[in-house]
Amino acid sequence: MFGKTAKQWREENPDKNGNIRDYATINELICLSNMESLNAVFIDQGLPQPERLIRLNEIAINQMRILDQDSDRKLLK
Repeated sequence: MFGKTAKQWREENPDKNGNIRDYATINELICLSNMESLNAVFIDQGLPQPERLIRLNEIAINQMRILDQDSDRKLLK
């Protein structure tokens, strides 16, 4: 999701308190929440971990593209 592990992030950011989620954008948090829910569904369906990771990665990339496009929209007042 973030392109690195939590451990890598901590090693790269020793001066920051908390964890990678504390510094995520709202779009990243939305996507992460969706991925956690989907992962639970995939586990319930019996999908093996390698297949879950591939599918979750594809979905996350697509969702982030959509969310990033929508953030450029101007809202009507």
